[in-house]
Amino acid sequence: MHTWSEVETLIEQQVDQLLEQMTLKEKVGQLNQKLYGWQVYKKEGGKYELTDLFKQHVETFQGIGALYGLFRADPWSGIHFDNGIPLKDCLHVTTMIQQYLKKHTRLGIPVLFSEECPHGHQALDSTVFPTHIGSGATWNPKLQQRVSNYVAKELQEKGVHLGLVSTLDIARDPRWGRTEECFAEDPYLSSRMTEAVVKGMQGEKREVLAVLKHFAAQGSAVGGHNAGPALIGERELREIHIPPMKAGIEAGALACMAAYNEIDGIPCHSNRYLLTNILRNELGFKGFVMADGVALERLLHLSGDKELAAKYAMEAGVDLSLWDDIYTQLEYAVENGKMTEATIDMAVKRVLYVKFLLGLFSEAPLEEKIVDREEGKRLNLEMARESITLLKNKQNLLPLNKDKPTIAIIGPNADHVYNMLGDYTPPQRRDSVVTIRDGITSIAKDQDTVLYTKGCDIRSEDKSDFEHAKKLARQSDVIILALGGSSAREFGMSFHTNGAVINPDQSQMDSGENVDVANLRLGGVQEELVKELAQLNIPMIGVLVQGRPHSIEHIEPYLDAILIAWYPGQQGGRAIAEVIFGEVNPSGRLPISIPFSSGQLPVYYNYKDSGGKRDYYDESGEAMYSFGDGLSYSSFSYQFCSKQKLFIDHQLLSEGKMVELPVDVTNDGPYDGYVVMQLYIRDIESSVTQRIRELKDFQKIWLRVNETKTVTLALTEEDLSIWDLHMKQKVEQGTVLLMVGDSPKRFIEKELIIQ
Repeated sequence: MHTWSEVETLIEQQVDQLLEQMTLKEKVGQLNQKLYGWQVYKKEGGKYELTDLFKQHVETFQGIGALYGLFRADPWSGIHFDNGIPLKDCLHVTTMIQQYLKKHTRLGIPVLFSEECPHGHQALDSTVFPTHIGSGATWNPKLQQRVSNYVAKELQEKGVHLGLVSTLDIARDPRWGRTEECFAEDPYLSSRMTEAVVKGMQGEKREVLAVLKHFAAQGSAVGGHNAGPALIGERELREIHIPPMKAGIEAGALACMAAYNEIDGIPCHSNRYLLTNILRNELGFKGFVMADGVALERLLHLSGDKELAAKYAMEAGVDLSLWDDIYTQLEYAVENGKMTEATIDMAVKRVLYVKFLLGLFSEAPLEEKIVDREEGKRLNLEMARESITLLKNKQNLLPLNKDKPTIAIIGPNADHVYNMLGDYTPPQRRDSVVTIRDGITSIAKDQDTVLYTKGCDIRSEDKSDFEHAKKLARQSDVIILALGGSSAREFGMSFHTNGAVINPDQSQMDSGENVDVANLRLGGVQEELVKELAQLNIPMIGVLVQGRPHSIEHIEPYLDAILIAWYPGQQGGRAIAEVIFGEVNPSGRLPISIPFSSGQLPVYYNYKDSGGKRDYYDESGEAMYSFGDGLSYSSFSYQFCSKQKLFIDHQLLSEGKMVELPVDVTNDGPYDGYVVMQLYIRDIESSVTQRIRELKDFQKIWLRVNETKTVTLALTEEDLSIWDLHMKQKVEQGTVLLMVGDSPKRFIEKELIIQ
């Protein structure tokens, strides 16, 4: 049995031996991911044939570095159940492609298959989990690790090597359409979830690698504009946006994707300081960097020349292209003296290293692996249950008694399959998705007491169903209003070359990639629907299915209970129904703050405590509901195990000693349930302005009624360090305020003295 160091050395030797045999053109081929996967095959009946386009590309470069989206199915690719690759044929097609490369290229270098899996593999008959903003609401990295491990199994059974996962984006502006892909507005929670994704997908055997995206600061685009510039300094970059990548590297990440945006005037794809100095030299990243879709062509804005654009990206540290016509020019850039072949060699080594590591050169046939879809369904349901966040429960309206009420289910998200799923979702079979209406009907004792109508759409101004909605409501004891947004793409829509939506008016989309908004209020006539139904004086439960936090200031007073469901995935409707009827005690906590209005933005919780005025003349400066907020059907009390102040010597911290903070937590309520204990700090004495509050540890624990457990939260040297005046990370002596609670509204506090 070889040690990991010995394995690395052996692989590096194999890479060097292969590199010595390669021509410049063959090297360039290994750095290109030019083709869209659905372009490389033709399907007639049950038989598959490789296209001339694929064969020509292989002939030109004597190989392919990676092939993106062979199994991608959605309106952009135009792939659906009739023309796509069903599960039973996936391994056959990947094997066919690898065999062609082996037979028709000089060196027979296999290709890496890369696929989108932001919340499950974007392929036919795959499992679609809650989007990451919902996963973040679980505050449960262990569950995320299990989900990511399952997603990797679905990739392995098809012969896929790389799973593209959005983990690095921090949701700093909810107007951004891709907010749903972020775990949180907070770097610590995002880091723990990123770590879970890497460990879950890659496991110990590393048969699949997670490609973490996007590096870096894409969630801080000015105005919430997709791919817009991030107007931040280095300290903000290091405090907020670097930590998830650092956590991913420490967990074993060997692949990441550069971000579309620029930081302080420098596009990430040409930012050597970011991709080489920080990523490789400081953080110790040993893997490869993939470009985002046609992002290298955006460098033409700087150069006006494809060869120079290739030079900028290659010398910055981008190793593998995606769909662009820039890295196809690398050979000419070398021949024309614009860059050296040695620079190309470094990138080729990183790509080949991964191919050897994943065993692509093995002569053994791929082992057929059958994944238990029931396991996926169970994990899907578990994630959806834990993601649902209760924000309001007036007079304990919830949970409902399933034996008694007549229920009116009304709203655009009550019975819409694709509105439950979010962006980057493949076509669905109807029986694979449980809507809210499905879930309520299946649990209610008498299905005849469950009434339904749509009421209105997401963005339409049509109010023609209002009267019918009020008629059903009058017959009911309680109204469930399924409101929110939609990231559902539709076939026939227009898309950019990178897959981003061009015109969302072709559907009811108000979220998703390239669907940014200026106003966070609910779209269309949803607010009017709520107000008209409120006139009937019937208890109303609002369920918000959404990819971003909507502003609900204008409807909150009319809702007796509020549940945030995010995009809860295929089993989401069942999970929502279970929470409503009390079969599941809600345990979600907000991963992102909910503003009163768009005019408050930014409203993230961890703002800088610089002494400036927080409130506006005409509105509060605080969020309506803050990061970490959430209720349970139970109640919890907690106290520090010791009332004494805490002291720690900064030298001991540097030697690895942690500050431990034991807290006794009791379930005082009538229901068993999870509690999320959160530890925040505020550095009171510092040479640099600090944030009003920063999450540094959390634990999610199960407590039975009247049960007490001791939860020990901890702080490391890194948790207590700051980026000082000289941009050095260090621990400073002084007082740090510790805040602990299951919600920001219920903190207990203690001081820590660093000596």
